[in-house]
Amino acid sequence: MTTVERLLEATKEIWESYNEHPFVKGIEDGTLDKEKFRYYIIQDFLYLEDYAKSFAIGIAKAKSIETTQIFSGYINLLTGSEMNIHHGYMGKFGVSQEEVDNTPRALDNLSYTSYMLRVAYEEGEAEILTAILSCAYSYELIAKKMVKNNPDCVNHEFYGEWISGYAGQEYASGNVVLINALNKLTENYTEQQLKHLTDIFVACSRYEYLFWDFSWKMAK
Repeated sequence: MTTVERLLEATKEIWESYNEHPFVKGIEDGTLDKEKFRYYIIQDFLYLEDYAKSFAIGIAKAKSIETTQIFSGYINLLTGSEMNIHHGYMGKFGVSQEEVDNTPRALDNLSYTSYMLRVAYEEGEAEILTAILSCAYSYELIAKKMVKNNPDCVNHEFYGEWISGYAGQEYASGNVVLINALNKLTENYTEQQLKHLTDIFVACSRYEYLFWDFSWKMAK
């Protein structure tokens, strides 16, 4: 069993619960209140600010050029597209930089990113990849499950773009890089080290569920 297979096995029930959450189900069937999605999009932008910092710290912690390139590549991707205030759904909703700057992070969002950054500052490259992977890979599997459940969901006039983006091959290829890197870096990890990685992955997976939940509730 590879490291990532072990991590996924440990969080199987948590990850299965994602697609049962009403926020995720609402995207899948197109019934989600757009105000909830707007709230989510802004909170996700705020999350990505610290998510990108985790990759930046990963560059400093990287022990090879290959791993450095992985971390730096994702920073360019995040800051160049997903964090473009006029790009995608931020643009569709007319969200301004001023609105983003004046929107406080939801408490669970702040807790999640604080935990992720603590891992980044205190741990090594493999531990950072573990914390990052929970978000990156779960979105792929969530979107692919949506397509499996409702093949026509990619054609929805509003949510189809979100689903097709995360279910697409381009996004998946990025996750293959993360998964392969993590498996390679941890080939000789001890049982104790693998247990620690599992604890990190479980915590981040639980935070991922909370992200869907506080977005549904539009919690502060």
